[in-house]
Amino acid sequence: YILEEGVSVPFLQDLGVMTAEGKVVHGRFDKFRQINRFLEFIEDILPELPEGREVAILDFGCGKSYLTFAMYYYLHELKGYDVRVTGLDLKSDVIRNCNKLSRKYGYEKLHFQEGDIANYVKEGAAGEPGKAGKGMVDMVVTLHACDTATDFALAKAVEWNAKVILSVPCCQHE
Repeated sequence: YILEEGVSVPFLQDLGVMTAEGKVVHGRFDKFRQINRFLEFIEDILPELPEGREVAILDFGCGKSYLTFAMYYYLHELKGYDVRVTGLDLKSDVIRNCNKLSRKYGYEKLHFQEGDIANYVKEGAAGEPGKAGKGMVDMVVTLHACDTATDFALAKAVEWNAKVILSVPCCQHE
């Protein structure tokens, strides 16, 4: 595993996956394995991420953000990338909690916003090539975004010319 049992990871404690001693909580091992498998996918795309500038990542439908925190932790803390990660979700209580935890850990470039993917507008212009512009998006993550949310996320990622798209569709009610 990329995140090892026995090594305390603060966000995993607060999200109920790990104890302060670094032991995986009984009944949460599936979540622990899921997080590690996701980080293997992140590891696979590292060569696609730009070097020498801030990497902009959007996580559409982030939910409780287990994977969003893991991605930020892995890229910023373990790999030393300059990343700015924005998580977007419809649930205001979840977004409040995620922002609270992000501040608690000192994750200055990990932010969460309440909103609908279909109506999301990224800040700023497209930015200059080779420079981190507010409007530049390098990677879009959309994992189990419900109904047509995955469709909207993929359309935006293509429109923004995101270099990396990680997507797992969810239920398609519409």
